[in-house]
Amino acid sequence: MTADAAGGVWTYALDLAQSLRDRGIHTTIAVMGPAPSAAQLADAQGLDLRAGNFKLEWMDDPWREVDQAGDWLRALEQEIRPDVVHLNGYAHGSVRFSAPKLVVAHSCVLSWWTAVHGEAAPDSWNEYRKRVGAGLAAADFVVAPSRAMLQAIHLNYGTLCRSDVIPNGRAPRLFRSGPKEPFVLTAGRFWDRAKNLETLDRAAAKLDWPVYAAGEARSAESIRCLGPLSAGELRHWFARASIYALPARYEPFGLSILEAALSGCALVLGDIPSLRENWDGAAVFVPPDDVHGLVEQIRLLARHEDVRRGFQQAARKRAVNFSLDRMTDAYLERYAALRCLSQPAAVFRS
Repeated sequence: MTADAAGGVWTYALDLAQSLRDRGIHTTIAVMGPAPSAAQLADAQGLDLRAGNFKLEWMDDPWREVDQAGDWLRALEQEIRPDVVHLNGYAHGSVRFSAPKLVVAHSCVLSWWTAVHGEAAPDSWNEYRKRVGAGLAAADFVVAPSRAMLQAIHLNYGTLCRSDVIPNGRAPRLFRSGPKEPFVLTAGRFWDRAKNLETLDRAAAKLDWPVYAAGEARSAESIRCLGPLSAGELRHWFARASIYALPARYEPFGLSILEAALSGCALVLGDIPSLRENWDGAAVFVPPDDVHGLVEQIRLLARHEDVRRGFQQAARKRAVNFSLDRMTDAYLERYAALRCLSQPAAVFRS
């Protein structure tokens, strides 16, 4: 299974590998991109981790290193002899592996660009467009975490006959709802316009409750920046927060939203298809750039405890549908179908 330590794919890959291990299935995780931090490596303790210092396909001028990474992955496959190659990126779908290839569409630059800039990605992304399209076409199966993300893949790269949705999941036992305190929490990086924290920052200046941000928020004026937090520290903040706000312009799934919901936070989210798909009826939605609407909805929840508690309960009830066990079951079913393309083996290894 490929992974990177730059974002939510790291959490997803570790959770899935650990869940597969609990079921007696060995997973080798091939990590590319920035080196994992000490805290990330501690979270991966007990897993078979292999690190390659190669640029990721969405980075600047990555293609020579992407090709080198493909050679590295091919050699790794020859060493391990897996039953399935699970790719959490696109370009390496074109590599001629012996095992069947599952490609997961966590996000993509073209759909991100359209959502953030309101126009198609410029020609400078044509090589990315070509490489991603080729990887998707060569995959034996493509998975996306939401229908909205799968539709975006079809729109940008052509219709895929062999594809389906497997929502992401987390283990509910990792999260708890503690005594709730009067503040709003968010998580993300200010430089990623998809998270739209600048709109929340403008709204924060007009709110009675303070707004805290986990992650890099050095340009914030009204949000109180907590800096990067460990997974345990972030769970502590989720447990205390009354409201979790993320007026996202682009979010193919949103693991932080799921974690907040499992922690009993009321959700205030950007009104985009993927978040409607998962949280309609269990969250408050605001158009991503509507500062006034964001202020009004957060004020409503802050000032009316009965309304706030209703949304807290609704979010937690919805969140248990996105469990790690359910996600693992769905991937095992897909792995089993892919194994039919190759020689049977006694044990799955992804």
